[in-house]
Amino acid sequence: MEGVFTFIGAFTGHGTGMVVVHLILVMGIVLMLAKLASAILRKVPTGTQNVIEAYLGGVIAMGKDVIGEDLARKYLPLVATVGLFIFISNVIGIIPGFESPTSNINVTLPLALVVFIYYNYEGIRVNGVGKYFAHFMGPVKVLAPLMFPIEIVSHISRIISLSFRLFGNIKGDDLFLWVLLMLVPLFAPLPAYLLLTFSALLQTFVFMILIYVYLAGAVAISDDH
Repeated sequence: MEGVFTFIGAFTGHGTGMVVVHLILVMGIVLMLAKLASAILRKVPTGTQNVIEAYLGGVIAMGKDVIGEDLARKYLPLVATVGLFIFISNVIGIIPGFESPTSNINVTLPLALVVFIYYNYEGIRVNGVGKYFAHFMGPVKVLAPLMFPIEIVSHISRIISLSFRLFGNIKGDDLFLWVLLMLVPLFAPLPAYLLLTFSALLQTFVFMILIYVYLAGAVAISDDH
């Protein structure tokens, strides 16, 4: 957000450099958490290992009802990594003097493209090109000429939906916090921070569950569709 003070922006300016440095910061935090969690593995987890194992268990439970436990575990690295990156990116913007990388469309759009390319790749790899694109035509062959372009547009729109939903909500949260701190810079109410944290968690959950939903639609194609 142009004109909003950030510690990093004071050195890089409010442009691409600031976004890149915030991204590096988020990646550093993610790598640090991974290192702390795996440095000394215990049978009875404690500390960071306990937190990360609980998180991974929650991600598997999330995908279990959508795509089945086996596939939920198979795609765990993608979903868990994206989820951790998005959550930390969302939350870091709540801290005064920092900005959420996910409030920039140039960050959320590549995330959406990665998901789009990957689930289509998996669908083609598992089912083959013919069967995968055949399910775009729907169960009724007569309606295939109508259904196929609709399905293509529907899949492409997922890129816009994923990227703009995350970008719009986090950008709105950042603007809300900006206005809040302008009005009450010294005594920002705690409920607002709790609300923003919940919003950051919710947007992360939505993005993660949609990855599982799109993967399920791509790899779990029935013989009739």
